[in-house]
Amino acid sequence: MSQEYILEMTDIVKEFPGVRALKGVQLKVRPGRVHTLMGENGAGKSTLMKCLIGIHPPTSGRIVYDGREVCFKNTHEALNAGISMIHQELSPVPERSVAENLWLGRVPVKGIRVDHKKMREDSFKLFKSLGLDVNPDEKMGNLTVAKMQMVEIAKAVSYDSKIVIMDEPTSSLTETEVEHLFRIIEDLKKKNVAVIYISHKMDEIFRISDDITVFRDGEYVCTDAAKNLTVDKLITLMVGREVTEMFPKVECPIGETILKVENLSAGRAVKNVSFELHRGEILGMAGLVGAGRTETAETIFGLRTKTGGKIYKDGVELNIRSPEDAIKNGIALLTEDRRGKGIVGLLSITDNTTIASLKDYGFPLNHNKMRADTEDYVAKLNTKTPSIATQIQNLSGGNQQKVLVGRSLLTNPDILIVDEPTRGIDVGAKAEIHALISKLAGEGKGIIMISSEMPEVMGMSDRIVVMHEGVMTAILDRKDFSSELILEYATSDIPCDPDVPPTDPGR
Repeated sequence: MSQEYILEMTDIVKEFPGVRALKGVQLKVRPGRVHTLMGENGAGKSTLMKCLIGIHPPTSGRIVYDGREVCFKNTHEALNAGISMIHQELSPVPERSVAENLWLGRVPVKGIRVDHKKMREDSFKLFKSLGLDVNPDEKMGNLTVAKMQMVEIAKAVSYDSKIVIMDEPTSSLTETEVEHLFRIIEDLKKKNVAVIYISHKMDEIFRISDDITVFRDGEYVCTDAAKNLTVDKLITLMVGREVTEMFPKVECPIGETILKVENLSAGRAVKNVSFELHRGEILGMAGLVGAGRTETAETIFGLRTKTGGKIYKDGVELNIRSPEDAIKNGIALLTEDRRGKGIVGLLSITDNTTIASLKDYGFPLNHNKMRADTEDYVAKLNTKTPSIATQIQNLSGGNQQKVLVGRSLLTNPDILIVDEPTRGIDVGAKAEIHALISKLAGEGKGIIMISSEMPEVMGMSDRIVVMHEGVMTAILDRKDFSSELILEYATSDIPCDPDVPPTDPGR
């Protein structure tokens, strides 16, 4: 092997029971470059990386790393060899500190005791070197998803690896945090570290990529320099077809008020939020991480305790104390925390789809109807799975998301709250999810859509609620949308005044 490449994977095949996930793919990575893996969900990108680091040893094929042939038995061997990975789905130990999570499996010791002082000092030193504002003593479970992601990035960098794999690292980061990550990546390149980058965000890919490899349905399609590709060409290579309508906003008749939220509060996370949602409306919620958008949704859905305010549906006040109460009242939530609050990893596609609707299947459970309903939503959402008996943890992130969408729709809600509905989903699946949301609005349902992607929230919404640190700072009509105006309100400390037009910056 030429030392031009730090990694060369050739003819990699990976078979799982009932499915051939990788069909003889290849990947060649140069040191000091960002090599991006592209493909729809289920294309095999994450599976190939798991083959590399020993989570799923390949069924056949050859891996040459740093001039020698390897086949790592586990992630520990890969880390020791100089390959670290930031996974798409975070797996923190929530009850332990940030420092303990950071050095898990390699804590410094003094004699037979853990050297907590050195662990804290090493953590402060690492965060300072990366310019991160994180308290090593904070309990991991108290951090936002974005902060957890930054800790995982710091952890991967701390191994002084020759290859750092980043699987959807920006899926929950703000624009500022994304810029911070890109600076870290540039520093890694200067140290001749190779970065293997997996993302579905086209703007990111063309900003930081040196080389791009495309997979489709477990097969290798091509590798090219990023400068030789365009967005349209890349999408066509990924999906085998042109995706012409990313935001299929359909003008739906806006009906009467279906949901009214009045001075809603939940501790310090949500402060006197008020808005109305109408039938046929897609109401976007925008803001930076920590704005309180997710907390507002969770309070409406009963996942978070309401400390003040009122919630009305069709003019009737609701007393929602749990998600069960919300579902009974025709409200469904698609959570942003797919792994922590969404899927039940060891259960099947059928179980995960029907778990919120078990009361509809009688006692004893009508398993035939459960399977039929699951098959229906797998077909409607084009979910890629060997069978509905497959454990959901074996699906790609985007296909897990589709199962959760099916679960929400199966409860037949009048109001659907979708929190980051396309996080970690490829361009083809994004268009499908967007089309489905527009279709549901056309059927007269009320949709609340939380998104950190400005083109998505502006492209899909009829109105946008903007929040900052738990406070609603504006409600914008579609005709007034602009990324500059939304960002202005997203960084404003001034609560929304309903008597002042929201486009007046001096309100």
